[in-house]
Amino acid sequence: MHCNRHENHLNSPEAASICQDCYDQLQERIDVLEAAMHMDLHEAAQIVYDAVWSDPSDPSKTYQNAAQAMLVELRRRSAITQVFGQLQPPLN
Repeated sequence: MHCNRHENHLNSPEAASICQDCYDQLQERIDVLEAAMHMDLHEAAQIVYDAVWSDPSDPSKTYQNAAQAMLVELRRRSAITQVFGQLQPPLN
């Protein structure tokens, strides 16, 4: 069985390394993830605005609150659950 993505293998066909059912399931998941990224500017601005004004007690966390709110919304739209805790930057 050869890969049916001919545009990726112009010189010669490659052996398929995933079955069609698994490919279809992955493609559906990718479609959901891509759809989550198609947020319009008004929606994104509203999320940031709400996050910034939800807790004005610590102005130093404004950007962090807005970024966290945006990530939460993107995860919600794409049905991604956060498996890990907060990712920490690598130690130098």
